[in-house]
Amino acid sequence: MHMRKKTAALIGAALAPVVAVSLPASSASAHGYISDPPSRQAQCAAGTVSCGDIQYEPQSVEGPKGLTSCSGGNSRFSELDDDSKGWAVTPVSKTTTFSWKLTAQHNTSTWEYYVGGQRIALFDDGGAKPGAVVNHQVDFGGLSGQQKVLAVWNVADTSNAFYACIDVNVGG
Repeated sequence: MHMRKKTAALIGAALAPVVAVSLPASSASAHGYISDPPSRQAQCAAGTVSCGDIQYEPQSVEGPKGLTSCSGGNSRFSELDDDSKGWAVTPVSKTTTFSWKLTAQHNTSTWEYYVGGQRIALFDDGGAKPGAVVNHQVDFGGLSGQQKVLAVWNVADTSNAFYACIDVNVGG
């Protein structure tokens, strides 16, 4: 009887790493990105553009609030900052809906949209928890032609934000 307990303990110890590796990743490693119009990370995930690690986790472009880079300052995703990579440019109207796909919903302070370093839209959620999909109607005002939009999701209860860049042709 004592031998069975010892064998069971050894088998359990041997299987523990296998079980741990096969469990799904926690939601802490998954958050959100803009799926439509396709952001740079959405293009990587779809295989539209050849990319590194970001193709497997487009929802993970997270960094400190206040950054202005497509990669959110994350060196693993630095290719998102490369404007010459051949990103697909989506034709959009002067007022366009941007759709965030959230894989983990965090209480949200604000959503911001920038073009050329200037904020063109701000949506204040006042700390509310969003749904799995969040849509914003963004008015480009007098802007036209090819633009790079930086979209920022500011989480309410941390010092971090999520970043996405979308290449568009306004009025094209």
